[in-house]
Amino acid sequence: MAKKISIVPRGIRNNNPLNIRIGNQWLGERPCPNDPSFEQFVSMEYGIRAGFVLLRRYIRHYKRTTLPAIIEAWAPRNENNTQRYIDAVSAWSGINPTEAIRYEDKDTMIRLVDAMIRVECGQPVERRIITKGYEMA
Repeated sequence: MAKKISIVPRGIRNNNPLNIRIGNQWLGERPCPNDPSFEQFVSMEYGIRAGFVLLRRYIRHYKRTTLPAIIEAWAPRNENNTQRYIDAVSAWSGINPTEAIRYEDKDTMIRLVDAMIRVECGQPVERRIITKGYEMA
């Protein structure tokens, strides 16, 4: 019988399921990272926390308050099929693309990040871990 090979997505291996690129100093960064492009965190909660911190900045500082506005910055068209990303996040989260997103709406933010993780990694992360990341941010 052939052995089934399991490939763990990069974002999961790095405890960075939103695939945040290297560029900032983060709470909970792995002390000796070995990925040349993406942040690595000591736990999934810290990686998700960093994602929430960035999303909070997008929403509050840059006034990116709809799915298209957020995702066009998060996953730019020169690197991604941004419309497919928006459509998938909308479908999985139940967030209408024209709906105004407020960072203070914990349920919406958790649904948003859950859906973004599914797009970025092709698999979910436990909701309790996403909730902990939100609370840590």
